[in-house]
Amino acid sequence: MQAYAPTTTTLTARALLLDMDGTIVNSDAVVERCWREWAAEHGLDGDAVMKVVHGRQGYATMAVLLPDRPMEQNHADNRRMLAAETADVDGVVPVAGAPAFMAALASLPHALVTSADRALAEARMGAAGLPMPEVRVTAESVGASKPDPEGFLKGAAALGFAPADCIVFEDSEAGIAAGKAAGMRVVGVGPRAAAHNPDVAVADLTQVRIEASEDGAVLLRVGRQA
Repeated sequence: MQAYAPTTTTLTARALLLDMDGTIVNSDAVVERCWREWAAEHGLDGDAVMKVVHGRQGYATMAVLLPDRPMEQNHADNRRMLAAETADVDGVVPVAGAPAFMAALASLPHALVTSADRALAEARMGAAGLPMPEVRVTAESVGASKPDPEGFLKGAAALGFAPADCIVFEDSEAGIAAGKAAGMRVVGVGPRAAAHNPDVAVADLTQVRIEASEDGAVLLRVGRQA
């Protein structure tokens, strides 16, 4: 397991691509409620289900857990799951450090790249009190779920930057794999991330400082902050 950065590391990028759940928004309470209920309905072990739900779109998680089930049933269940999750924002809060992190990014190139659909993203960002980036790639925007790199590649293209000039912020195995497959560097955030070999891992966003260089690049001071 990769440990959290013990000292400050400086990274330079032209743009940042941000996952939502587990990265800037802590929605674990809702995810646990909805997915454990779904697991019980299908006779699955809740703990086993929770190990694979993070980062993927719901239908893709269901396909992993119920590989012999017709995909149209997964999509139908996913639509019901999205509606339930959108209506339930109890316990949705910002990840530690996220408000200052997003404020520092306000005038710099960045995009949200999330497996949530537009309605769920708006509900959770609003509940967490975080500003919605102007550029966002949601479930409706892609044909393949993370760990496919499509979302991150679309986010980079929308911002006008090459993948190598972007840094991804992610919390999940699927998301970190997607960022790497896109040819981007990855900052892992939170307790799930460090085990999946991001380029650097932090406990939360209090360990990240953002600055703009004179040429417009984004400077990240990542690690234990004083």
